[in-house]
Amino acid sequence: MTILLFLILVMMGWFNIYAAVYNEEHKGILDLSQRYGKQFIWIIASFILAAFIVIIDTRFYLFFSWFIYGGLMFLLLLVLLLGKEINGAKSWFEFGQISLQPSEFAKFGTALVLADYLNKRRQELTRLNIIMPAIGIILLPAFLIALQPDLGSTVVFFSFFLVLFREGMSPYVFLSGLLMVILFFLTLLLSDVYLEFALIGAAFFITLFATRKWKTCFTGLGIFIIIFGILYGLDHFIFKSLNNKLIIMISLIISGITFVYHIYLRKAKSILVIYLFLLGSVLYINSVDYAYSHLLKPHQRERVEIMLGFKSDPHGTGYNVNQSMISIGSGGLTGKGYLQGTQTKFKFVPAQSTDFIFCTIGEEWGFLGSVIVIILYLFLLLRLIILAERQRSAFSRIYGYGVISILFTHFFINIGMAIGLVPVIGIPLPFLSYGGSSLWGFTILLFIFLRLDAGRAEYLI
Repeated sequence: MTILLFLILVMMGWFNIYAAVYNEEHKGILDLSQRYGKQFIWIIASFILAAFIVIIDTRFYLFFSWFIYGGLMFLLLLVLLLGKEINGAKSWFEFGQISLQPSEFAKFGTALVLADYLNKRRQELTRLNIIMPAIGIILLPAFLIALQPDLGSTVVFFSFFLVLFREGMSPYVFLSGLLMVILFFLTLLLSDVYLEFALIGAAFFITLFATRKWKTCFTGLGIFIIIFGILYGLDHFIFKSLNNKLIIMISLIISGITFVYHIYLRKAKSILVIYLFLLGSVLYINSVDYAYSHLLKPHQRERVEIMLGFKSDPHGTGYNVNQSMISIGSGGLTGKGYLQGTQTKFKFVPAQSTDFIFCTIGEEWGFLGSVIVIILYLFLLLRLIILAERQRSAFSRIYGYGVISILFTHFFINIGMAIGLVPVIGIPLPFLSYGGSSLWGFTILLFIFLRLDAGRAEYLI
């Protein structure tokens, strides 16, 4: 069933690449001078690669996982020195007419090593000394890819945190990550000062609900208000150099220090945890503000602002998304018909055979065709979840969830980009988008898991 879904998606991708870059002078779908002809070569090579993967003994993937991971990390370092720069990112090795992107292969290497590491430390993800190396395994390739810089591929590696959550990581850590995402967007939508005061208010009511100690809660809030008032007054009349965000931060720190004795005396761990979450959230808001202003490139900031509705730039940074939504919307219920898409024919959507391949599906196949593609992906993901849960080996199960996390993230973000739900960060739609590196990377990722599943009766340490 999984292989059938793989074949259907790959062939749909090939035919849609043909439609996306169709050339009247090169009508043959096997014309190697065109992208659809080259994609055929990548497809045949991926079939050979898949066949090779499934005949290898399952123990190979377990015992050589760290060597594979190390080799791929070396390639990520090497590409920074010797890689070819395309679209502002030094992400590619070029060998004549062939270009390879090592970040696409780093995904299966990271999934293998994470599975091996967690397999040897079962049920211990509640311990900090166990979870930190696991996070390091995930962040190392993400950091190297961020140096290229390739924001899209970097973001994908954070999907491995879903694997950690499945394998027993504290839900509080997972919720902290979710809170970070929410705070990121709230920081962009709201004034930092108002957001920080809102967090302080939320912390007060959570503490009140958790402890039921009115006197303690109001005492803590009163200490903060007094310190904030003193600092604000001193700055307003004397210093005149502090901003409100810094005053809030200093007030929180001093308030925490003055309340330490009470927390120690009463052993109020819940109050300490809430306070640390509050302090960390305020620090995070300030770091997001700095990173957004100083680390993101101007075009990346514009994409986020367009998605949030701060800007409207249909002929500039927002051109891709605007044309993408026009293309998908123009398909109506049943589409304009294969090779009949006007947006496609006249090349209105840039990168239509790669990052925006879903536009071709929406325009030529319509709403019904788009839903069919989405259902196929959902079937594939559900099938992989079933396979992962039936594994007798923890290594195979963990690797399987790594595959699921990567595919789901690509699927969600790519289609989200095409319909304007998420910022454009440039990642392919698995098995459908043009490109040898992405197709081979996803094929290896998927078929290693299928090989592990086929050998699930075998014993893996």
